[in-house]
Amino acid sequence: MPRVPKVPPTLRFLPFRGSAAVRAGQLTHRMLDSDAWLRLLPDVYIWATDFDAGDYRTWCEAVALAMPPGAAIGGWSAAFLWGVGRPRRDDPVSIVLPVGRRVRPHPRISAVHSPLAAEDVTTFGGLPVTSAVRTAFDLGRQAPRLSALTAVDALTHRRVVRLPELVSYVAARPGWPGAPLLREVVSLAEPLTESPMETRLRLLLVDAGAPRPVAQHEIFDRQGRFIARVDLAYVRLRIAIEYEGDHHRERAQFQRDVARLNALRAAGWIVLRFTADEVIRHPDRVVRLLLSAVDDRRRMNAIHVMERA
Repeated sequence: MPRVPKVPPTLRFLPFRGSAAVRAGQLTHRMLDSDAWLRLLPDVYIWATDFDAGDYRTWCEAVALAMPPGAAIGGWSAAFLWGVGRPRRDDPVSIVLPVGRRVRPHPRISAVHSPLAAEDVTTFGGLPVTSAVRTAFDLGRQAPRLSALTAVDALTHRRVVRLPELVSYVAARPGWPGAPLLREVVSLAEPLTESPMETRLRLLLVDAGAPRPVAQHEIFDRQGRFIARVDLAYVRLRIAIEYEGDHHRERAQFQRDVARLNALRAAGWIVLRFTADEVIRHPDRVVRLLLSAVDDRRRMNAIHVMERA
């Protein structure tokens, strides 16, 4: 039987620098060359037994060990650590390098050079990461516009950064690359937005020339009893717009949706519901339905005004 290698407790779960472990007498170079350890990055190893190649947090831990002093995990990787977004299995870890710093190229590392002040870097879960406001600033400057807006919506919704704080941060850096895009994104941002698809739907309507809808609007009946909170709303026109996720296909949820829809209609609301397929693949259809509903409601309101006169 092959001998099971002795694994120091401090090296059992997280990536570590091989050279540091050798200097500390925890391992030898020969031990590192065995099948017990995986080399993730130059001089960065992990115990092979419990390694999950799809664990993005582990890759963040590994890349942090390979970064030079003054660098930080940034971009969507920082957003993930702040609790926003779900990286794909093979996505590289994004890092921000101060001017003059270098890191060895690797498929699991995506590096950008940018000025990085001390206040732009913080420690999150033991890892150097761009501050919440700097993370929003960086992602909000990256095209395409929808992706930039999605990032800012999500970060402000989770309240890791406040929109006024981001506005001030942007105003103090007018000449940075992507600043014009970010200023537009900030003007469109909506911290109440609860999902990327809601961001996409709202931007689709605004770009089509429709009025900007109110997000997460609460609706009550004439007796003041709560009926529903809708994703988007034109309050004066009593038009509710909602994105239907997969959870709406469950039977119990479907039954609740029917009761909710009937209550909204009884309160005088039109409810337009769209799936991801409609929003992504048939945006023109979504816009036509919405603008038609807006025109109908405006016509009806005008008739009511004339009748009362």
